[in-house]
Amino acid sequence: MSEKRWYAVYTRPRAEKKILQALTERGIEAYLPLIKTLRQWSDRKKMVELPLIPSYVFVKIELPQFQKVLEVDGALGFITFERKKVPIPEKQMKALMGIVEHGMDVEATAENIHSGDKVRICSGPMRGTKGEVVNIAGKNRFVLRIDMGYTLIVDIQGAEITKV
Repeated sequence: MSEKRWYAVYTRPRAEKKILQALTERGIEAYLPLIKTLRQWSDRKKMVELPLIPSYVFVKIELPQFQKVLEVDGALGFITFERKKVPIPEKQMKALMGIVEHGMDVEATAENIHSGDKVRICSGPMRGTKGEVVNIAGKNRFVLRIDMGYTLIVDIQGAEITKV
């Protein structure tokens, strides 16, 4: 039997929560990072949970389960490189889960952020994670690159990181 690994599944837009539910009902370990944000309509404001990375759900599966995932309505395909499904390292998934679980100020961008100082986080939920620092809007922010073309930008104090 093969080892379970994390993969990113590309989904139909705005269908992430339904797909997460369908995967879970089929016994597939799935994760959807959600962030709370304030949305304003013409008549009211409301806190809503939105996907951190739109149109993606993460699954932890073995090779025989790939087809079972794609049978879910709205699951469009896996992230691939040279036609091979790309596993996401467990350490990166744990860091992503830690960011969301601890309510860190985070945003996702598909932009290619230029490299700065290489650092390691010394404390907090992301302890031991390596990344790079950029200066955005006058704040030092820690950048964690994940293997699917996205970059996570997290507010972090300079005292919590060391240069490597």
